[in-house]
Amino acid sequence: KPESYVAVCVTDKLDMVWGGTDDPCALGVLYSIGAISLANNKKLMEALTPMLEKHGVPPNRVYVNFFDVPRENVGWNGATFAG
Repeated sequence: KPESYVAVCVTDKLDMVWGGTDDPCALGVLYSIGAISLANNKKLMEALTPMLEKHGVPPNRVYVNFFDVPRENVGWNGATFAG
């Protein structure tokens, strides 16, 4: 997708508990129109994991949920991507 369609929201310094500890962790959600697949999701996780590790978040404390959203269910610029 073009970068102009990409939006990222990072909320840092939250109090989060995962598995009974407040060690560094990350939760993510990715919404896409037609680009969710095992191959794409794997590539994204392979790129994201090292970035998070640089900030002290180990790979086993990262969850990302991937959602493929129908074009008619995504609004932008006064319409939906379906028209």
